[in-house]
Amino acid sequence: MHRYSRADLLRILRVTARQLASWEKAGLIATAETYSFFDLLQVKKVRDLCARRVRPAVIRESLKAMQKQVAGMENPLVEAGSYSAGARIVFRHDGKAVEPIAGQFVMDFSSRDNVVPASPPPACKVSNMPEPRDAEQMFARGIALEEDPSTQQQAIALYEQVLQIEPRHAAAHINLGTIYYNRQDYTRAEKHYRAAVEVDPRYALAYFDLGNVLDETGRVSEAIRTYEAALMLAPTYADAHYNLALAYEKLKQPRRALRHWRAYVNLDSSGPWSAHARNQIRRILDADVLKIVRMKDRSARQPASER
Repeated sequence: MHRYSRADLLRILRVTARQLASWEKAGLIATAETYSFFDLLQVKKVRDLCARRVRPAVIRESLKAMQKQVAGMENPLVEAGSYSAGARIVFRHDGKAVEPIAGQFVMDFSSRDNVVPASPPPACKVSNMPEPRDAEQMFARGIALEEDPSTQQQAIALYEQVLQIEPRHAAAHINLGTIYYNRQDYTRAEKHYRAAVEVDPRYALAYFDLGNVLDETGRVSEAIRTYEAALMLAPTYADAHYNLALAYEKLKQPRRALRHWRAYVNLDSSGPWSAHARNQIRRILDADVLKIVRMKDRSARQPASER
């Protein structure tokens, strides 16, 4: 695996030694003397966000908050698209835009000029950066390519190369599964999600994504078991609670859904989906009250001899 020296990083990304040292001190980048291609992508993201006047402390807190919100995501700067919104960072993940510190989903009004992509697209790749030669570089390049529909096929090819080199690369299986899921190719998506679960049985995101495929293809009971597996690994996985509640609603089991609607609201009290969750909670409780009233009314109408 090719490694870049500290001098290489400064030259390729055109940052100063003082800038790099300040980002290390802020805890945004691990102090090192050599770096992988993946590390270079992370430093580039930090550089671009700082250039847009996002404070290092905000970047650090945004990363921590995003890791808490998305189980299994180790490095949001590289694994998710992001852009600056004033002094804050908004991440794009799973078709949603989220500001993680506030825990809010937001409307994605970002312009192309404001977006900090997951990694540089092919036409704008960093000068002197070689074509990916190992699994780590291929995976990082694939993340960049999959964001643009016109280059998704190249991303698929790169992820498949990663799996040829490292068949147990769970994240590559996840990303391939997500591409196929978004294309409604559920058979291939399920294949890769199941492979990710087999490779890493403690990967909560893999169970969640597999549950989505199962739910989408009508296997709701199996989807419920899979969402529950995700929550066993990550009890604060808000999206898993939300989808599990929806699944129980489909099976006409509102009382079981209620528990997960409440859990979701506790984890996301102000996002756009929390309003729907609150409405569902009220609907279920109101229905329960109505049932009790009807039972009492029916009992009151019965003759004393039948009671």
